[in-house]
Amino acid sequence: MNRTFDWQKSSFSGGGEGNDCVELAATPTTIHLRESDTPTTHLATIPTTLSHLLQAIHAGDLTPRL
Repeated sequence: MNRTFDWQKSSFSGGGEGNDCVELAATPTTIHLRESDTPTTHLATIPTTLSHLLQAIHAGDLTPRL
């Protein structure tokens, strides 16, 4: 099934042509994220998991891998 989503650009995306931004689409059970320069590839997750990730980022609890 090929589904079309209502993608919305992040308010943190820069101005200009709008080619460098993160976009989000939501369904009742799933959050979809993609970069505008690769629109055919996206990440799908559930709201709870995305919330935990964003909280960890905000708290600085993620350790980058080198």
